[in-house]
Parts: sequence; C-alpha cells; structure tokens
Amino acid sequence: MWYLALKAGLSGILIAVISEVAKRYPGFGALIASLPLVSVMGMLWLWHDRPDPANMATHAEATFWFVLPSLPMFLLIPALMRAGVGFWVALIAGCALTIVLYSGMTWLGPRFGLRL
Repeated sequence: MWYLALKAGLSGILIAVISEVAKRYPGFGALIASLPLVSVMGMLWLWHDRPDPANMATHAEATFWFVLPSLPMFLLIPALMRAGVGFWVALIAGCALTIVLYSGMTWLGPRFGLRL
C-alpha cells in the first residue's frame, strides 16, 4: 500500500510542478509537460514491479504508437478556443477526438502488425 501511495504522490507532484510553472511561463510549462516524464516514470514503476525486458519493450513501443493519435488534441483545443469556443467544450472535443483516434489505432494497428 505504501508503494502505491509513493507512486501516486511522486506522479502527482510532477503534475503539480508542471501546472505551477505553466502559470508563470506557459511555454516552459508546455515544454516540461511534453517531456515523456510520465512515460519514463511509468516505465520505472513497471520495471520495478516486473523487470521483464520483453514486456518493457512491448510497453515502450505501444506507448510510441499511442502518442501519435493523442497529438491532434493539442491542435484542436487551441484552434477551438481561438475561434471563441469555451475551454470546457474545447477540452471535451479534444478528448473526444483522442478517443476516436485511439479507437482507430487499436483497430488499425494490429492489422499492420503493431502489438498494442
């Protein structure tokens, strides 16, 4: 239980730091957020829990393929907000687009031999 709390606490601190930096320096906050820190932390936790090279390789590769369908969200949200759409509506639209693209990736990826 303590290990789970440690993982959650450290991960939460990372998110809190990013949001605090972004308040003053939006671009720098975005840079930190764009770093694969969460992915790296996830791989560290996974490796600690299950040090299996094949499992880690599959996880890292699948992470790459799932990053791609998430990227359009970061273009849709600012485009909608600049067009006058409210934040919450733009965020929901971005999340919905990501869900659709993730669904497409999970359907299409294995047809091209991707292990997701």
